[in-house]
Amino acid sequence: MTTEPRRLRNYIDGEFRDAVDGRTTQVVNPATGESYATAPLSGTADVDAAMAAAEAAFPAWRDATPGTRQTALLKIADALEARQDELLAAECENCGKPLELTRQEELPMMLDQIRFFAGAARMLDGKSAGEYMEGLTSFVRREPLGVCAQVAPWNYPAMMAVWKFAPALAAGNTVVLKPSDTTPASTVFLAEVMGEILPRGVFNVVCGDRDTGRLMVEHPTPAMASITGSVRAGGEVAASGAKDLKRVHLELGGKAPCVVFDDADIPAAVEGIRDGGFFNAGQDCTAATRVLVQEGVYEEFVSALAQAAAEVKTGDLGDPDCFYGPLNNPDHLEKVAGFIDRLPAHAKVEAGGERVGEKGYFYAPTVVSGLRQDDEIIQNEVFGPVITVQKFTDEAQAVAWSNDVQYALASSVWTTSHGTAMRLSKALDFGCVWINTHIPLVAEMPHGGFKKSGYGKDLSMYGLEDYTRVKHVMTAL
Repeated sequence: MTTEPRRLRNYIDGEFRDAVDGRTTQVVNPATGESYATAPLSGTADVDAAMAAAEAAFPAWRDATPGTRQTALLKIADALEARQDELLAAECENCGKPLELTRQEELPMMLDQIRFFAGAARMLDGKSAGEYMEGLTSFVRREPLGVCAQVAPWNYPAMMAVWKFAPALAAGNTVVLKPSDTTPASTVFLAEVMGEILPRGVFNVVCGDRDTGRLMVEHPTPAMASITGSVRAGGEVAASGAKDLKRVHLELGGKAPCVVFDDADIPAAVEGIRDGGFFNAGQDCTAATRVLVQEGVYEEFVSALAQAAAEVKTGDLGDPDCFYGPLNNPDHLEKVAGFIDRLPAHAKVEAGGERVGEKGYFYAPTVVSGLRQDDEIIQNEVFGPVITVQKFTDEAQAVAWSNDVQYALASSVWTTSHGTAMRLSKALDFGCVWINTHIPLVAEMPHGGFKKSGYGKDLSMYGLEDYTRVKHVMTAL
């Protein structure tokens, strides 16, 4: 007996809809390689409808008090918590993530981030009103932008949706959100839950491919386009937004250096970098992917990391010790494997380096040593469970090599010297510098990079402010 695939639908103006022209795409579970659902392949008519709904809903949502928006976001967090098993099932089928690990590591963060922005809705501040010119009083208003077109990635579909909609809604904007075409299920579930709480048109979900996303970004209605994705996609969004001076928010790729000094606690560094490099199959723009180790402890570190990698489990999601699931799709599996296949002769695969099993898109935890600064795998984002290791001599070389990539999102420093840590935190050209840890995020602190990692901040009050505009009001006394 063949089970009919589930039918996912767009959520526009408070109701679920198929694409106007009826087109769909297959949605595949990457752990099995088998289709389990269909989703709309949305076109111009669908995007137009979603934008019109968001535009019509904006005045009332803009004028709602911060307390009203806070209450709505808190209700959303509570409702998702109450239905967490359904959310987790959708997310894990989306991505092939291990269920319990996702429950422990991702769900609490999502709920906390929604609740943070619920509180932040009531905490926007600015300069105090004052007489900066005699006989005139000035004050500053922070106002929402309007409709926000948002495009989320496939590595953390539900959490990245939260990073998009929570600050936008808290600030008083309305949203049209497009999930990745490979992972729409959890975002459609979010729409189901949020639709019971928010006014019609405030939150809309349009499924589709990159052409759908392009239609959203190019649409004249949005005041802002926000994307988490590749450098290529970010460049296209920035160029498109420039045509009508649309505000653009970009969170793009990463190539995080982890600088390990001779005086570091090596067992702690190995454990932290292993977990930070292989979590979510390395499909994380902040992953601990590029390790630079000082020559005095290089051999010890490489040996310990290779052994630690060999102990990491993947491939069997039923194993309670499974640490990560598959890569997102067969093309991405081929891309990750290609980096290993093309390694130069001077590189050495210390662990992994091969596909795991024939079913699904699993790749072994991999460690590669002996690399040089100009090697392809050092300069370009792999976005898979691959950690590279280089040997450096002194602090100046470590800083130069760390900064010598096109990305500038995250980094970490491993040392017992306070002075070294402080110097590196200044010298490293990355939006985040972790010291003796790698990958923790908190809602109160900003996340975002420089250079080709994009601009704008997610999380924190900085993230909320990105979804606002500043207006000066001056009145004669």
